[in-house]
Amino acid sequence: MQLSKRLEAIVKLAGTCHCVADVGTDHGYIPIYMTEHHLTEKAIAMDVNKGPLERAQRNIRAYRMEQQITTRLSDGVAKLKAMEADCVIIAGMGGLLTIRILEAGKEILTTVPTMILQPQSEIGQVRKFLAEHGYRITAEDMVLDEGKYYPMMRVEHGSQEEWTEQEYAFGKYLIVSDNPVLLEFLEKEEKLCGEILQSLKGKSGEHIEKRRGEILERQELVRLAKEQMR
Repeated sequence: MQLSKRLEAIVKLAGTCHCVADVGTDHGYIPIYMTEHHLTEKAIAMDVNKGPLERAQRNIRAYRMEQQITTRLSDGVAKLKAMEADCVIIAGMGGLLTIRILEAGKEILTTVPTMILQPQSEIGQVRKFLAEHGYRITAEDMVLDEGKYYPMMRVEHGSQEEWTEQEYAFGKYLIVSDNPVLLEFLEKEEKLCGEILQSLKGKSGEHIEKRRGEILERQELVRLAKEQMR
């Protein structure tokens, strides 16, 4: 099976495990790939919707992996048992939904040593949530896949030192490693901020001032992150 760059990077961050649980599995590609390449002994493909789970089931049958991979209709990790998985992957969904899944499943997730998270939005909020709820980020990666940027992180239990605002926004490990994909993203963000500020020139009003303040704040975070990478 050939994975997309995004899914390939997620699998690389996950490494090897005894049992992986893929939340929001969609087509079941990650469990199939990890089983096929002996990165996990068994896997649980989970999704809240029947349609994606049925697609995953068809793919699992096509690869004759019914013995190694089970499927579960589950809202987040609700149907995962304590100590059943040693790696949980939550990828491809919004940051606020990712946080909701972490909050709702906190009791079960205390028994899971490692998580791989790849939120599609509100990524800074996800990083802050982790730091405030007994998790620490131990590794990060970022890829450009079909024109979209995807940051992702490996998470374990434990306390994390305080990060700067730009590190929460863009990822401390991406910054300190001078990640080239992050640098490209920051340069695009810098250009976009400049264009938005230019478009707001000469305009006034409460909404405009609020928007200008948000962009100036974003612009400063981008500047600090780029400065830290040099």
